[in-house]
Amino acid sequence: MKASELRDLEDGELRKRVAELKKEMFGLRFANATGELDDTAGISRARRDLARALTVARERELAATQGDPRTRASNPTRTTSGG
Repeated sequence: MKASELRDLEDGELRKRVAELKKEMFGLRFANATGELDDTAGISRARRDLARALTVARERELAATQGDPRTRASNPTRTTSGG
């Protein structure tokens, strides 16, 4: 799943997707450890998908606490006095 697709999800849907990806990672690691996994590249794909989802969740968390981080440099929240 692309990051842009994850950004289009609602917060609840994103949390649900993160939980699904964590379960998928656990299942793939377990299958690999028991020798049942044929496609070991699936572990890397699942890890990257989980990382993308967690990154989008973290971006939203930061945006909620600080405002949009991309606009902070051009629009500072604090002003300095010259004194």
